[in-house]
Amino acid sequence: MKKICSAACAALVLLSACQQPQAEKTIVVAANAPAAIGPYSQGVRIGNRLYLSGQLGLEPQSGDFVAGGVAEQSRQALENQRAVLAEAGFAFSDVVSCQVFLINMDDYAAFNAVYADYFPANPPARAVVQVGRLPKNGLVEIMMVAEK
Repeated sequence: MKKICSAACAALVLLSACQQPQAEKTIVVAANAPAAIGPYSQGVRIGNRLYLSGQLGLEPQSGDFVAGGVAEQSRQALENQRAVLAEAGFAFSDVVSCQVFLINMDDYAAFNAVYADYFPANPPARAVVQVGRLPKNGLVEIMMVAEK
């Protein structure tokens, strides 16, 4: 009898899990961030989670890189991410993970100095890697995941 009840309970749990409504997928497009330069979305929201595509240090209006080096491009990339976050109703305080791609790991300290301004307390988990090349020959690209 116990085996029958256990099997019936397990079946009910599985059935109820299968019938859970799926969170709606919403594409996020921020006018204050550079338009996508390929077949991807600036951001995708599913439920309380927001996945942000990588942002380069491009000025949203012109599509050109900001003048300067890695610090200036890092700041602009983070401002571009701020625009996508805001469009979806999120903020930097909601960011739980960042992935950073640098052309030159010698720029790590300069990048960190800028990054610390955006995450002064309780920073998200993060990975920073050196890559061979970025789109449009950028110096840094930053992608994020945020959750409410």
